[in-house]
Amino acid sequence: MGHLDHATFGWLTPVLSYAMACIGAALGLRCTVRALGTSGRSRRNWLITAASAIGTGIWTMHFVAMLGFGVTGTEIRYHVPLTFLSLLVAMAVVGAGIFAVGYGRDRRGALALGGLTTGLGVASMHYLGMAALRLHGDVRYDPLLVGLSVVIAVVAATAALWAGLNIKSPLAVAVASLVMGGAVTSMHYTGMLAVSVRVTPSDAALSGAATMQFIFPLAVGLGSYLFLTSAFVALSPTRGEREASVSAQRPVDGVAS
Repeated sequence: MGHLDHATFGWLTPVLSYAMACIGAALGLRCTVRALGTSGRSRRNWLITAASAIGTGIWTMHFVAMLGFGVTGTEIRYHVPLTFLSLLVAMAVVGAGIFAVGYGRDRRGALALGGLTTGLGVASMHYLGMAALRLHGDVRYDPLLVGLSVVIAVVAATAALWAGLNIKSPLAVAVASLVMGGAVTSMHYTGMLAVSVRVTPSDAALSGAATMQFIFPLAVGLGSYLFLTSAFVALSPTRGEREASVSAQRPVDGVAS
């Protein structure tokens, strides 16, 4: 059995992956709050932004954590199409859950459906990302720990969507995002504890892209997207601010000529 190291760079990758999860969660929750305060095309656009933020944050968290993953006796590469597919699945399935909450009339039913869908999307992204691994050996999983990781993903997603429906203040959203980031990161490392690798020593070249050639630049790019989108959302006026601005611009009775 190959020895697995989940933190080859020490605490750097776990801390950075947690930060990415929190940023994606905070941005997604803020966009969901904005969406619920609007209607029509504006609601749809905010929900799309929320889905892309949460999906991107989860994906970036996973692969930043994977930068610190190593197996004794074999190098690791990644199958590029499967890696991109895991990102698309994360956005699409998380988007389905977000839209279920954003347009659902029955809040409880929408929350249950959205939490289940989003949680399964998180888990699907994780295990698709793991399927993209290329190494000299066989990867095996502990079914009980896999099941536990899926349960954590669903609970975390449901809690996050509940927060989006019920928590409005920026401070409360920040606290909720820290909790969701911790839950999503816990799901990742629980899933990684389920992994064991039987190494088959070989001098044959592995197919796929090396971590620093592919995963690192992509993670940096998506992380930059999260930061830029966060700045846009922070600077974008809320519904209350827009209404206050319009009210302030109206002429006062008896003053206008």
